[in-house]
Amino acid sequence: MKVYDELTARGLIAQVTDENEIKDLVNNGKAVFYIGFDPTADSLHVGHFMALCLMKRLQMAGNQPIALIGGGTAMIGDPSGRSDMRQMMTAETIQHNCDCFKEQMSHFIDFTDNKALMVNNADWLLDLNYIDVLRDVGAHFSVNRMLTAECYKQRMEKGLSFLEFNYMIMQSYDFYTLYQKYGCNMQFGGDDQWSNMLGGTELIRRKLGKDAYAMTINLLLNSEGKKMGKTQSGAVWLDPNKTSPFNFYQYWRNVSDADVQKCLRMLTFLPIEQINEMDQWEGSQLNEAKEILAYELTKLVHGEEEAGKAQAGARALFSGTGNTEHMPTTELSDADLDNGSIDLISLLVKTGLVQSRSEGRRAIEQGGVSVNNEKVTDIKAAYTADTFSGEEFIIKRGKKKFHKILFL
Repeated sequence: MKVYDELTARGLIAQVTDENEIKDLVNNGKAVFYIGFDPTADSLHVGHFMALCLMKRLQMAGNQPIALIGGGTAMIGDPSGRSDMRQMMTAETIQHNCDCFKEQMSHFIDFTDNKALMVNNADWLLDLNYIDVLRDVGAHFSVNRMLTAECYKQRMEKGLSFLEFNYMIMQSYDFYTLYQKYGCNMQFGGDDQWSNMLGGTELIRRKLGKDAYAMTINLLLNSEGKKMGKTQSGAVWLDPNKTSPFNFYQYWRNVSDADVQKCLRMLTFLPIEQINEMDQWEGSQLNEAKEILAYELTKLVHGEEEAGKAQAGARALFSGTGNTEHMPTTELSDADLDNGSIDLISLLVKTGLVQSRSEGRRAIEQGGVSVNNEKVTDIKAAYTADTFSGEEFIIKRGKKKFHKILFL
């Protein structure tokens, strides 16, 4: 199966332009393509995972990825999928986040020997002259047409700032610049980016002529990827200091029955034939499929050793053997105690099992919290230092979230 056909079989491609040309580029390793990442946090999350896997998959087929870090566009903020304006970040915060992205991406993409490029659009956007942009770029955009884009429509009711209105122009200028500087002939993005992507192609052709070779391809990176990357407890990060390998494994082990096959196709590098055979799996076999998914993705992000530890720890807990060696752990000291004790709600917040005290209170009241296998329904439950000096102290939220407390 050729690369483009495999992308289709895995359910990655939603819409494309110039399909025959794109097939030729991708299948013959001639694509120089970019995917943009806005550095809105200091870690990539599962919402970026599909894009990273796609870049890796196409690089393995001989194509050259360009990872575009949006250090410049982050100064504005993408209005797509937003009901309000993004919080403005300082230049220092944006640069820190960019540095974190670079380190994490290197685990997926091979940047040696020019096999892939990593560039920051701040390098060209921040030095632009406003009048020059208006004359050179703005003249090629119709305001009426821009306002029909989905990324703007959903913001019109509450108000779209002129700052955000420029985002499409900036993203289009990115493609124009990458085309000229690096020969980038293809851009990938999520379905909510389609209008911005078409704007980039149109700008290249208007500026450089109809024969300018620029393609766009639209993938369900955001509609599917962002959904995968959010849980009731917030984002699932790729940084092990934010989401431990055990919790990362558990996230994928707990996907719904309806999503497991889709995740296997889109995110793993298992042969498509093997995944197709799993389509007929039912009952307990679905749990096996989830284990395969969790192991493969944890191995991809954190390495084979950590994936093995996470799998062993999860199996031990659910089999009742009680092996907590690889369970996520939080360390406490006297500084964490208030008058010699710490309440259970505070423990839930410190371990990340809940995001707020109100969420912790509800979880306890609803019977969803256990300590050392005993359900706790008293929201005032508290524990002294002596409590932690005996047997292991394990908090469980729901059926599948465990956390160990150590007192130093």
